[in-house]
This record gives sequence, C-alpha cells and structure tokens, in this order.
Amino acid sequence: MPVETIEAEVTAQRLARLNQALGSGMFVHVRNMLHDMAASDIALILESSPPRTRQVLWQLIDTQQTGEILEALGEDLKDHLIRQMSPESVAKATAGMDTDELAYILRSLPDALYKRVLQSMSSQDRLRVEQALSYPDDTAGSIMNTDTVTLRPDVNLDVILRYLRQRGSLPDTTDTLYVVDKRDRVLGGVRLADLLTCDPTASVRSIMDPELERIPVAMGDTEVAQLFERHDWVSAPVVDEQGKLLGRITIDDVVDVIRENADHSMMGMAGMEDDADTFGPVLKSTLRRSLWLTINLFAALLAASVSNLFEGTLEQFATIAILMTIVPSMGGVAGNQTLALVIRGIALGHVGQSNSRWLIGKELAIGMLNGLVWSLLVFVAVWLWKNDMALGALIGGAMLINMTVAGFAGAGIPLLLKKFNIDPALAGGMVLTTVTDVIGLFAFLGLATLFLMH
Repeated sequence: MPVETIEAEVTAQRLARLNQALGSGMFVHVRNMLHDMAASDIALILESSPPRTRQVLWQLIDTQQTGEILEALGEDLKDHLIRQMSPESVAKATAGMDTDELAYILRSLPDALYKRVLQSMSSQDRLRVEQALSYPDDTAGSIMNTDTVTLRPDVNLDVILRYLRQRGSLPDTTDTLYVVDKRDRVLGGVRLADLLTCDPTASVRSIMDPELERIPVAMGDTEVAQLFERHDWVSAPVVDEQGKLLGRITIDDVVDVIRENADHSMMGMAGMEDDADTFGPVLKSTLRRSLWLTINLFAALLAASVSNLFEGTLEQFATIAILMTIVPSMGGVAGNQTLALVIRGIALGHVGQSNSRWLIGKELAIGMLNGLVWSLLVFVAVWLWKNDMALGALIGGAMLINMTVAGFAGAGIPLLLKKFNIDPALAGGMVLTTVTDVIGLFAFLGLATLFLMH
C-alpha cells in the first residue's frame, strides 16, 4: 500500500477518534491525545477538520506546541489562527522559531498587531525579525536561517572537535561548517564527515572546500530550489554582494518552496489561490472564486458570440450543432498538454529566451502532426456515421486548424505571460481555453458557412 494512502488512513482514524471524544465531551482526553502527537500530525488534523472542530482543537492544544504547529500549517489557516491570538501569545509561540518562518508570520499580520507583537518580543528575537524582514519576499534572504556555525581557517581540527563537544548540539540539518575570515567573508566549507575522519592535527584550511558554492541573498527562491535539486545539497551558505556570510538555506526550506510552487501551479490551473483552505468559511471561499468565474464568463460569452455570427448556418444544418463541440474540445486538450509541459519547463528553468523559439516551433509541428492524424480519423468517423463526406471533410479541416493553433498557443501563451510578469499557471489555462474555443468554433462554422451555404 502506498505511503500516502497509509498516512491518509491514519489521519482519518485519529480524526474520527478525536471527533468521537469531542462529541462525548471528553475534552481532557482530547487534550492528552493531542499532547502525545507530533506537531506536524496535529497540523494535518487541523487542516482536515471543519471550522468548528478545529476551533475547539486549537483551544485544547498545549501552548508549548503552538509554534511548531504554526510552522507546519498552510498559509491560509495559519493566518486565520494567528489573527485570533493575542500579541503576547504570538510572541511566545514564535520564540525560537526559524527566522524565515518568523518573518513570514509577521509579514501576514496587520500593521497594528505586528507592532504589538514586536513590542512583546525579546530584544534578540526583535533583531532577528528586523533582519529577516529587510529582505524581499520570495528571495534567498527571505527563506534563510541565521543559525550557522563558522570556523577560522588556521585552527586545528582537534580544537574544532573540542569546541563542538562543549557546544553540545548543532543546528538542525547541518552537514557543512562554513570557513570565514575576520570580516565574515566565506572562504569555503568543511563537511562534518571530513571533520570526523581526517587527521586531528590537520588545519581547517587543509581540508576545506574553497569551491563551496554561495547563494546570493537576492536570488529568487525558485532558482535556489533548482540549485538544490540539481546538486543534491542539504544546505548552502547565503552571502551578500561582498561575500559576507548572512545565513544558510537548508533542504527543509527548499522542500517548502517546491511544495508551494507545486500547489501554486496545480491550483492556478483552476484559477484558485495555492493557500486556499479546504475547510475555509463558505463566504470567503465564494468570494475568492468569484473573480476567475467572472473572467471565465466573459470568455464563454466571447465564444458564444462566435456561434451567434453563424446563426443562419446552425438553423439550416442541425447536424453541425451536434458536432461543433468536438473541434474546440480536441483543441483544448491538445493545447493544455502543451501548456502544462511549457509551464513545467519554465518552473524548472529549462525554458528561456535562448530556446523559446525552438520550443514554439516544435510544439507547432506537433500540433500540426496531431491535427493531420486526428482530422483524418474524425473525417472517416463522421463520413461513416452521417454518410456525408463533405461534412466529414469540414470537421476534419477545422480540427487540423484548431489543433495546430492549440500547439502554437499552448507554447506561446505562457512565454508571453511570463514576459509581462503574469503568472502562467494562474492565467494560462483560461487564456488558452478561450483561444481554442473561439478558433475551433470559428474554423468549423466558418468553413461550414463557406462550403455548405454557398
């Protein structure tokens, strides 16, 4: 059985037991059950619960767990719960939280609450927050942590090992210690494996990797994720323009970025926000979906207006009305295949200015080839079905036109939207559907009017 299925069943069983206990008024029992669960499991249960249940569960959660739970929650639910907490509670929950997560939480607060939370923080946490908030969102600086361990190049490994034993612990996901000079500029890195296995009398300089890659603080978080995926990194140092060490990015931060990008692409295809709460309030969810439904309505009216232009043709040839949905449908499927491929290529950094023309040409050729194959098949099918060779030729010709255009549009639309800084995942599907519907109907009804009416 897949791991995802097992986890889903375990979550469902836990949620059922919690609901049963809540329904029986066994609040102390529920509190004990929550206390024994990991923060990530509690976050999953909260996200899987309707509003009333999650409100009760949140009140029963141990306050010492709230910080870890908030880190594991989706953005929408996280924002909702934080806005219900007092500034003192937020400050307490975020004490010791990773810098990047702390910065995100405070960015989402209203200004008045944000200032009150800052006032409730210790001076050390306040300094960390101010530093984290100084970097733009969706950059390396916004997702980095400042919990780094640094070394000097002229120190012996034996001294470093004694220092680490006295320290007692290392930050989570530490695989490399960074070597810096007196100005905190990164000179290289020492892997923990090398530190433990090399001669203790050797110096740090002799075993450090001077080619250790540094991440500029202004680099986009998506590009950072691509670097981690390409090089199989566990962590990497973040530096400013002078090469000064500012912090580090770890694989768990990158996994969050990858997941957010995947959610964004998937939800964007439906015109929805990636942080949408599955069990969110009805009115809020309705308002969020209204914008894209409104835009889609105008797109549908545009396609309907094309049909209206050929009203006379539809009145005289009832068979055309039956068959005319086939062409836009096939074009839409073909176009969406290309659209998904190109959006994925853009997200992975595979598609850029240097190869975009070749890609468009390739997808145009694929669209034309697919159009030839399927137009021939539909020509034969309609000819045999309706015993009308002319009608089969018309729908086949229209399908060839629409699938060729769909291939071109599926590749060109996301590249054009990207050029104008519009998210292709969010708007690409709607634009493509409009194009394939309008072109498909216009091609089929236009050819029918041209050849059957005249």
